[in-house]
Amino acid sequence: MRRGLLLIITTVVSINLAGQDPEREMVEFTPDFRFNDGIFLTFEQVKENKPISKAKILTSADYNDRDFFKQVFANDNIYFYDAMGIRQEITTSDIWGYSRNGILYVQIQGGFNRITYVGNICHFVADITTYNRRYYGSPYNYYDPYYSPYNYYNYYNPYYSPYYMPYRPTTMSRNELVQYMIEFETGKRIKYELKNVELLLMKDPELYDEFLQLSRKKKKQMMFLYIRKYNEKHPLYLPK
Repeated sequence: MRRGLLLIITTVVSINLAGQDPEREMVEFTPDFRFNDGIFLTFEQVKENKPISKAKILTSADYNDRDFFKQVFANDNIYFYDAMGIRQEITTSDIWGYSRNGILYVQIQGGFNRITYVGNICHFVADITTYNRRYYGSPYNYYDPYYSPYNYYNYYNPYYSPYYMPYRPTTMSRNELVQYMIEFETGKRIKYELKNVELLLMKDPELYDEFLQLSRKKKKQMMFLYIRKYNEKHPLYLPK
């Protein structure tokens, strides 16, 4: 992991040094905007719209295949040439995401999720795996040392066994859809929850005060609307 982080830093620096272009035109983001196709090692590359292009990726996959990125990410490591023409290697799990047909995808838990709403506050839904530790046989689904239907801790009980555990711990996993936001200024990814929406809206005092006047129920219903309002007042600008 440490080696991967060092590689990312080195690669980003070399890209910036070799590819600096102060004349790049900044344009306001609209639904018609298209990110350059390629792999983004970091969110800074997303902000610069400077991914590792497909042509610089070393792979046996067909560059014209619609599943090109899927085939590349099937490997544990990705090989590519940086802006200085030096061959580099990075662990697939260390990259931020990629762009395909101008659309952004962010990596979470090894899966790539499309960012469906882009702005200074982005919104998307991710399919993630959650884990819960439970105790098999317990009526409360957690460990209770004082509960046992047969009282196995009683030495005189005919069912007594010094090796018996009344509850067998097990870890349950399940997939669920979770909504997230990305603060474009910092690249920070946070859950789409009321408290987090309020924190982001605080950057616009007028909009924030307006939101605070709503009831809690109304706030939850109108969270996304106020994200849209924020983005309309504070449009996102990106280099072509």
